[in-house]
Amino acid sequence: MPDTPNPFSTAAEGGAERSSPQIDGIHPQVGDRASVSRETETTDVSRETRPAWQPRTAGDIAAQDAEFADHATPLAQAAQHSVLARTGGLRRQGVPRPDATRVLVVANQKGGVGKTTSTVNVAAGLAQLGQKVLVIDLDPQGNASTALGAEHHRGVPSTYDMVVDGRPLAEVMTESTDLPGLWVVPATIDLAGAEIELVSVVAREQRLSRAIEAHPLVGAAADIGEDRFDYVFIDCPPSLGLLTLNALVAGQEMFIPIQAEYYALEGLGMLLDTVDMVKQHLNPQLTISTILLTMYDARTRLAAGVADEVRGHFGDQVLKTAVPRSVRVSEAPSYGQTVMTYDPASAGALSYLEAAREIASKGAPSA
Repeated sequence: MPDTPNPFSTAAEGGAERSSPQIDGIHPQVGDRASVSRETETTDVSRETRPAWQPRTAGDIAAQDAEFADHATPLAQAAQHSVLARTGGLRRQGVPRPDATRVLVVANQKGGVGKTTSTVNVAAGLAQLGQKVLVIDLDPQGNASTALGAEHHRGVPSTYDMVVDGRPLAEVMTESTDLPGLWVVPATIDLAGAEIELVSVVAREQRLSRAIEAHPLVGAAADIGEDRFDYVFIDCPPSLGLLTLNALVAGQEMFIPIQAEYYALEGLGMLLDTVDMVKQHLNPQLTISTILLTMYDARTRLAAGVADEVRGHFGDQVLKTAVPRSVRVSEAPSYGQTVMTYDPASAGALSYLEAAREIASKGAPSA
């Protein structure tokens, strides 16, 4: 019986394998072998030890530093930042130190606006940029202490000992284990009773101010030198009481995080009234220097509307950087870290780093 050709066979009549579709008579799998070999060879002196087809690692990108030219690639930028943050390379980026210690009060009478999150992450960002930073946790919940990895159980030297018992600031602060140059004064649950205990104390609204001013590393560069603190951040509770009042009297600048929602605008109005009262009666030097938009969702008109209204009213006091919603930012405290060390390449970390850079670049407001 003669063999019948198999219609599904890939072989030609002569037994040779049927060729693939051709372009201009050239087999696509053969092509110009010279061009293929050129792709697998090294193409320049800087990559003699690595074939051209091998992808660059984050370490390779960071090693190029100033020669890094992929600025249009967000993923490459994130990779570079991650390596620089983990190796201390951000300290070489030349952020100027202030001439004197800047004391910023982070406050907002409305809760849930990212106040504590912004405090610890901006402080961590400044520390990564080579600044010497102190965070004072004035919230009895102790969330800032948790994020910075500081113990804050009963018996630990804390802000309660400093504000109520008059213990020196130098005796209650500890340095962060994750970031050199970042110090924290933790808050314990004892601080919840400080509001009542301070009622009968003379000059009760100046307790924190006196403690900060008495520290030998707080002041002007001409008097203290290179060992001074560059920034002191005071994280306030989300209410107006004696603790927040102590912070407003102690601070020179107000740092206000605002959630990009309508309720945040109402809370901001009440906060401004409080600031005006403090300026008139207790601290005329207090000024609103920094406003940061948090939990910003660029997909919604509401967020854009809130941002436009805030920028229209406060102008340059509003940072150009807005912090987007980020799961990584929420996850970091559960590991006892800020997002700056937990995931330096995340959108939240990159945004907070830019916010920190803006604060340092703008400098303290003129009196």
